[in-house]
Amino acid sequence: MEDSKQQLKRTVKKHIPKDWLCELRIAYRIVMEAVNDIKRTGIINLVIITTMAAILTLFGVLFRFTLSLSTFANELGNVLEISVYLRSGTSPSVVKDRINEIKHVQRVILKTKDESWGTLKQELGLHDIENPLPDTLRVKVDKPDNIDEVFNKIKPIQGVEDMGYAKELAKKMQVLMHVVNTTMIFVIIISAALTITIINNTIQLVIQARKEEIEIMRLMGVSNWYIKTPLIMQGAFYGFVSAVIAVLPLSWIQVPLQNMHKFFLIPPPVYAQNIVIITLLLIGTAFGAIGSFLSIKKHLQV
Repeated sequence: MEDSKQQLKRTVKKHIPKDWLCELRIAYRIVMEAVNDIKRTGIINLVIITTMAAILTLFGVLFRFTLSLSTFANELGNVLEISVYLRSGTSPSVVKDRINEIKHVQRVILKTKDESWGTLKQELGLHDIENPLPDTLRVKVDKPDNIDEVFNKIKPIQGVEDMGYAKELAKKMQVLMHVVNTTMIFVIIISAALTITIINNTIQLVIQARKEEIEIMRLMGVSNWYIKTPLIMQGAFYGFVSAVIAVLPLSWIQVPLQNMHKFFLIPPPVYAQNIVIITLLLIGTAFGAIGSFLSIKKHLQV
């Protein structure tokens, strides 16, 4: 019976002509109600925005630093190669084809013993000495994380005498990226928790201040979304303004990071600054709105 009533209600509602002017007035009243709530909060607005801006600034600076660090790690990963030394009499092309079949291998470059010996003789000024060097295959892996897997698959191939790569550098890169990623996740969680808690407490104060007004609106049959929306908009406003303020310190670290990339001849990440700014605005606004929504569910039974 209830389902049929709800269905009838929805059907009737669809056929009621929409008064766009009336809906525009309602939207205007909702926005003005949110503005009035912000005004009622008074000096507390400054405390809320300042605190949230500090939290988001920490997140933005760390995020920007992480983007540059990831670029450095990728560039170092690109120069990480496995050197495969072949036994005398082994066909380099056969071993090269087998290595190319291994997963995560990007390319294999052959450095013949004659080429290596010619370069070494020129550098050291050696003459009339028999070539002691083996044919070498330089194996490029797609990611530093996969270098151990590829290394272990190449090792048993027939004709491979010895192998080597900058193992310590690869391990340090993996540890560094793991620490940075873990720290980034930790900062996001802390930022979300602090931001939502601040907004939650603020909206609770607004709800308490408007308690009688909200009760009257309920008795008048005002819809729940009309009561909830201004409060959610207030939280989103706090988050957005805080994110805008948090964007400003990014310019202070942008120049040193750019200089660091130039010094090491490593190109900076593309659109890194824009990515951080957009992320800050989205996260700040979302966290503010979510904090308001959770506060409404907890303290306002509508």
